[in-house]
Amino acid sequence: MWRRPGVSDTGEHDPNSSELSPEQRLDPPNTRLINAGIATINDMETLRACVAYENDHQQRVQILRRLDDRASELRSDDT
Repeated sequence: MWRRPGVSDTGEHDPNSSELSPEQRLDPPNTRLINAGIATINDMETLRACVAYENDHQQRVQILRRLDDRASELRSDDT
C-alpha cells in the first residue's frame, strides 16, 4: 500500500523520507502523489537524483519544471 511520503504510520513526520528512491517519488499512479513526492524533497542531493532519474526515463517537462521550482525553494531556505 502506498503511503504519503514523509509521514509515519502514526501520522507523524518521518525524518527518513529522503530514503524514497527517485522512482518512488516520480512514478506513482497519479499526479497528486508525484507532487507530494517532490514537495517532500528536503535536500539538493535527493533533488539531483530525481532530476537525473527523470532525464534518463520519461523527460516530462512538467515534472522537471516542478523539480526546478523545488530546487529554488530549497536554495531560498538555505539563505
